[in-house]
Amino acid sequence: MAEGERVTAELTDFRRRVDELRAARALPSTERLSVLDAALLELQHVVDVILPRLERGLPGERDNGARRAADEQQLLRALFQRMPYAVALLGPDTVIRRLNFAGTRLFGMRAGYAAGRPLTASLAPEERAAFRSQVAAVSRNEGDRSLVVRLLPPPDGARREGESLRATMTALRPRGETGTSVLTVFLTGPEALAADRGGRSGRGAGRATMPPGLAELTRTTELMDLLDDMTMTLLEAPRDPIAILDQACRVLRGRFADWVTADLVTRGGGPLVRVAVYGGAGPAAPYDGDDAYDDKDAAGEGAAPDAPADRRGATAPSGRPDARAAQAPDGTETLRATLASQLPGDCPVVVEAARAGNAHLQVRPEDLGAFGHDADGVPILARAGVTSLLCVPLRARSGPVRGVLTLLRTGGRRAFSMAEAGTVDRMARHLGRALRP
Repeated sequence: MAEGERVTAELTDFRRRVDELRAARALPSTERLSVLDAALLELQHVVDVILPRLERGLPGERDNGARRAADEQQLLRALFQRMPYAVALLGPDTVIRRLNFAGTRLFGMRAGYAAGRPLTASLAPEERAAFRSQVAAVSRNEGDRSLVVRLLPPPDGARREGESLRATMTALRPRGETGTSVLTVFLTGPEALAADRGGRSGRGAGRATMPPGLAELTRTTELMDLLDDMTMTLLEAPRDPIAILDQACRVLRGRFADWVTADLVTRGGGPLVRVAVYGGAGPAAPYDGDDAYDDKDAAGEGAAPDAPADRRGATAPSGRPDARAAQAPDGTETLRATLASQLPGDCPVVVEAARAGNAHLQVRPEDLGAFGHDADGVPILARAGVTSLLCVPLRARSGPVRGVLTLLRTGGRRAFSMAEAGTVDRMARHLGRALRP
């Protein structure tokens, strides 16, 4: 600071001397030579003394200012992260840009996983449109907003379904961010916050030494049993692609997923055809792919794989519909027929899995049209009440994709976990190996 004060004093004296030199212009021309010498001395003083001092002082001032700004930014970041309420920084399209620790616990997301995902995926479907509209209005600087929204239950079942939150929003323009962001604070009841704090302290204290719980061991055992049953099914199945996929769907349906569909790649890398559909309230007779093959042949889009002469006889040995399936609700039968007649090419998630060879796990799918639409234009995922979707390509460790398996869970059933997705991925590799010609 002392150096800065000296420079300021010298600049003040310099300005005063410049004013005196400016006033000397009124002197006779014979006396202006001394004034010119004085002006040259002043300029030399600026170049030799004042400017070097300014050059030495300004970087230090800039460094101090940058250091103070960095310290303040670090303080604000810590304040944002440690607030006891869920706070999110959203884009105009409700995509999460920042989410504090309380928000990750409330919405059941990991901090690194939340950024870039729409927050509306954690809200009840009927609340999403209103929430998007309010966020868009705040981002347009139309004033602060507040509304009540309801949460979907998280995959771990830590919160009850339909819990209400009050979301309060205000517009911000953070430095370094493009456009206007929406700062949103979510408030829950004091009992819920107290329960969260108690649960967090208990979990954090015992995480290092706590053995797996009974529920986790039970789920692991169920997955091992499922994998064992699938292995035995593939070993005993006939060497027919349709029969293999049909029996695999029988294993998965009910005990692992509410709806299961299987799509097979036609010979020569042709289009996908649907060969099996299982789901609904009862163990209905399977859809064996007759309609899909007929549609394909009529459209001239490619030949179907080799199949038994009597496909329905192979999948329904009794030769008649299941009695319990006939008693199923009309809505279930209609949905089953819709899925049976659906072209896999109209399901974006199936097409992407077959094209890229990557599995897709979606919890509370944001894009309800990911699995296509029915004849009335209603998204299949919305019509079936799907809360979790798992779509995996069927192929061995190397080689082309030979089919796609899609599993859907609906209603209040627990969403697919990463462990379950890993188990299905192993099954998909086994199925891909079994489908090899």
